[in-house]
Amino acid sequence: MRTIELAGVQVPVVGQGTWRMGEDHRQRTREVAALREGLDLGLSLIDTAEMYGEGGAEQVVGEAIAGRRDEVFLVSKVYPHNASLDGVQAACERSLKRLGCERIDLYLLHWRGRYPLQETVEGFERLREQGKIGAWGVSNFDLDDLLELDQPACRSNQVLYNLQARGVEYDLLPWQQQAGMPLMAYCPLSQAGALLHEPALREVAERHGVTPGQVALAWSIRRDGVIAIPKAVGSAHLRDNAAAASLALHADDLALLDAAFPPPRRKQALQMV
Repeated sequence: MRTIELAGVQVPVVGQGTWRMGEDHRQRTREVAALREGLDLGLSLIDTAEMYGEGGAEQVVGEAIAGRRDEVFLVSKVYPHNASLDGVQAACERSLKRLGCERIDLYLLHWRGRYPLQETVEGFERLREQGKIGAWGVSNFDLDDLLELDQPACRSNQVLYNLQARGVEYDLLPWQQQAGMPLMAYCPLSQAGALLHEPALREVAERHGVTPGQVALAWSIRRDGVIAIPKAVGSAHLRDNAAAASLALHADDLALLDAAFPPPRRKQALQMV
């Protein structure tokens, strides 16, 4: 598995997302098993958030990593309305309890809210000093937000990035690459996988004898400094995701995809879901 340095740790360029997990108790056994199988395949970065299932996803993750915590680079996120100095402390402690561990490796502000960034950063730094988080970062921040934040200690920015949402390539991604701040791409296969039916994607997949999902995922991590965090609950999907990390797209593949999904020519508003 190809790796990238994130917060001083080598992590795989493809991890595991958990959005929509923990919402249906009938799926819990299947979701836990999927995360464990992902770990077996080398997908050792797991991303979650207190928002997902209102803590349910963190509970699923906690069960999945029980007895395997040392194998996992664990990412979670705090709600903006919990991102005050005291609020971030309490939210992190609740997350740690649900996760069943003593430390979150990377703790992110899920998106900007009403609290001043400086106050949230102070809360993050306090948590880091206490050993409850290893590092901190942000999510859904555009370039102007990062410039306003002006914090070298911010270790990552997690944003929507896929073939249908390429706006970050205009200025945000280049800036993060120059700053050495990995970009974590959520929804790399688009929402509900609608992207996977696109003819250009299917054509490239046929050329390589792989699935459209593997092409979309390989495309999202083709640039240095990008980590993708797709969600998967089926064995075949998990194996496809792991294999996508070693899929090399050719220049003609990229040209075909650029024609179908043109790169941005001007600044675009940051897309979010």
